[in-house]
Amino acid sequence: MAILLIEDEPNVVSVIKRGLAEHGHEVSAASNGLTGLQMALNHSFDLVILDVMLPGLDGIQICRRIREKDKNIPILMLTALNSTDNIVTGLDTGADDYLVKPFKIAELAARLRTLLRRRNTEGQQPSHLYIIDDLEVDTEAKTASRGGTALNLTSTEYRLLEYFIKNQKKVLSRIQILESVWDIDFNLGTNVVDVYVNYLRKKLEKTGSRKLIHTVFGMGYMMKDDEE
Repeated sequence: MAILLIEDEPNVVSVIKRGLAEHGHEVSAASNGLTGLQMALNHSFDLVILDVMLPGLDGIQICRRIREKDKNIPILMLTALNSTDNIVTGLDTGADDYLVKPFKIAELAARLRTLLRRRNTEGQQPSHLYIIDDLEVDTEAKTASRGGTALNLTSTEYRLLEYFIKNQKKVLSRIQILESVWDIDFNLGTNVVDVYVNYLRKKLEKTGSRKLIHTVFGMGYMMKDDEE
């Protein structure tokens, strides 16, 4: 992980760089506010560690400027000022967390892991939204669209589509599909699965060019992006 450290105390910089390197992080350091801000705005980092008291621009000003450009990058503020007002000011400016000096590297590393985990979780696709190519299925709203165009599906076609998209890149036998979509645990000797797969294919391919449901001869069907 690439971390930007904006800190003017050489001893603190040395300790943080050495300690975080042991946790697998690459730390770039700036010793004044202006240089730190330029690095933050002109280069790509996964996280910023920012001291409050800095020569040139202070940490509050830097935090505010970074947030004007990047709303999502985690920012951890460091300060020797352990007062509620200072903490509130930092957080209100856009910092995600606050650590008071002196601190242990183990605590700093733990705070960084929490911030990164929070960012990654917030950036995840909602669990009820499934996407493949330009097809989107919302399993909460029970809706589907392709290329931004809503698909007019029957209830059975929707259940079949939902089963396929939840099991992307898996070969699904006709028996598995019957059990999951029709709640039938034996082969009726009918071609009902093939008929409905054909119905669904026609509606999917009417609004999108790529084929998404593929026949696996002798085994069943698979949903995958034809370009993969």
